[in-house]
Amino acid sequence: MSNDRRVFDLEERLVDFAVRIIRAAESLPKTRTGNHISGQIIRCGTSPAPNYGEAQGAESRSDFIHKMKVCLKELRETRIWLLMIVKANLIKPTSKLELLIHESNELISIFVTSVKTAKQRENRRIS
Repeated sequence: MSNDRRVFDLEERLVDFAVRIIRAAESLPKTRTGNHISGQIIRCGTSPAPNYGEAQGAESRSDFIHKMKVCLKELRETRIWLLMIVKANLIKPTSKLELLIHESNELISIFVTSVKTAKQRENRRIS
């Protein structure tokens, strides 16, 4: 494989997403609302990366599915916080968050598909 072709690495993508969330949180106003949302989005937006790492070391397929669902839950929560930040106009211009919201949507889609696939494989194994 040539050096210019990038290998798809979900863990790296999640780490990059977490770093971007941290930067967005740091850009929020230092107000009661900004501080609250900052704390919330840092918690949920940085957790998918380490939770995905845990999923890679899952002890069983059902453990893997559970950990992947936790990642999905946290990504969905992060997306909602990002949408609230945009609607409340807390980071200007709000267009700064468009790529981050897009990435959250893509990651959610990846995790929905992964959970669905893992469940199908588990069901085939059981039946």
